[in-house]
Amino acid sequence: MATEVQHPGTRHGSLGLTDDDLLAMYRTMVTARLCDEAQFRLNRQGKAPFVVPVSGHEGCQIGTAWPMRRGQDVFLPYYRDMAVCLVAGMTPYDVFLGVFGKADDPSSGGRQMPAHWGSRRLNIISGSSPIATQIPHAAGIAYAMRYRGEDAVAACWFDDGGTSEGDWHEGLNFSGIHKLPVIWICENNRYAISVPLSKQMGVDSVAERAPAYGFEGVSVDGNDVLACYETMARAVDRARSGGGPTLIECNTYRFHPHTSDDDDRTYRSREEVEAAKAKDPIVLFGNDLQELGLLDADAIEQVRTEIKAGVDADVERAWNASDPEPESATWHLFADSGGAGRPADLETTGGEAVPAEPPAGPGSDGPGPDGAGPGPGSDGSGGEA
Repeated sequence: MATEVQHPGTRHGSLGLTDDDLLAMYRTMVTARLCDEAQFRLNRQGKAPFVVPVSGHEGCQIGTAWPMRRGQDVFLPYYRDMAVCLVAGMTPYDVFLGVFGKADDPSSGGRQMPAHWGSRRLNIISGSSPIATQIPHAAGIAYAMRYRGEDAVAACWFDDGGTSEGDWHEGLNFSGIHKLPVIWICENNRYAISVPLSKQMGVDSVAERAPAYGFEGVSVDGNDVLACYETMARAVDRARSGGGPTLIECNTYRFHPHTSDDDDRTYRSREEVEAAKAKDPIVLFGNDLQELGLLDADAIEQVRTEIKAGVDADVERAWNASDPEPESATWHLFADSGGAGRPADLETTGGEAVPAEPPAGPGSDGPGPDGAGPGPGSDGSGGEA
C-alpha cells in the first residue's frame, strides 16, 4: 500500500548524514537554482534559445539523488533534473556547455537539445525528447545488473505527465515481475505542461498505483530534502539487497513555466504560483540549517554570493568555448562519417541498413539464414529436427 513519510530536518543524524553532508546538499541546491536563474537570463538575452527550468524541484532532486553511489549506480534523469546531474558529478560549466550547444558539451557534443543529460563517465543515461522513454531503458539496465550479478542499482526520474505514457506501464510492470534493482522517482508538480493531475489519472496519488505492479509506493513531501533522502535511501537499500523496486512520489511544484517557450499564465493563476513559492525547498532547508546552528542569515547570503560568482564565471567560459565543427554533424550516424578529430570514446552501431534477402523457397539453393550457403533442406536432405 502507499504510505506517507514526513520527518523534520533535525533527524539528519539518525539518517547517517553529517553536518558537512547537509551543507553540501544545501550548496548543491543553491547551485542548481542559480544555474536556473542564469539560463533564463541568457534566454531572454537571446543567447540560450531554449531552457528547461528546475526551480522548485531542488529539494526532491537532491534528496533522491544523494543516496546513490557515484560511479557505481546508474542515473536516468529527465529533462528537468539539473540538480540530479549535479549530484551525479556534472558541473555548472557542463550545464552551460549544453545550453550553448558547444563542442565539449558532455551530453552530446552540442547535438542534443539542452537538458538532455548524458555522460558515460558519470553513468548518466542520455534521455530523449519523447516523454518517459527512459523508463523502459531503466528496467532493461536493472535487468542487466541483476543478470550480471552487479552490486548496483538504477534510479529513474520522471514527471507526473510521464505516468500517462505506455512506456511507464511497461517499465514498472516489467520491474515488478522480475523484482529488479530499480527505484522509480516521480517528481509530481501537478501539471503535464498544462494538463492538471486531475485530468491525467483517476486516483489522488501516483504512489497508489505501485501495488498494481507488485511493489511499494511511497508519497513524500518533495520540498523536504531530508524526507526525500530517507525515503530514497531505504528504497536503494531494498533494491540493492534484492528486495525489488519502489515507486517514490515526490510532491513538488515548478515555479517557472514548463520551458522557456511556455506561457503558464494560460493554465494556472499567479496566486497559485506564489502560494507554492512560500514552500520553497531552499528556503525551508536554509531555515533548518539555521535552527541547527550550521548557518546564519549572513552565511546563507555569503553562500549564494560565492556560488553565483562561480556560476557567472562558468557561463562566461562556456560562452567562449569552441563550437562544434560543421563536419561533425554526422558523426556517430554513419559508419563512414568519421575522420580527423572524431572522438574515439564514442561508439557507433554500424553503417546504413541493408534490406534483408527474401527467404529461400522449398528446394532453393539460395542463401541460408546466415547468408553463407544453401539453407536447411535445400538439397532435399532435410534439416535438423
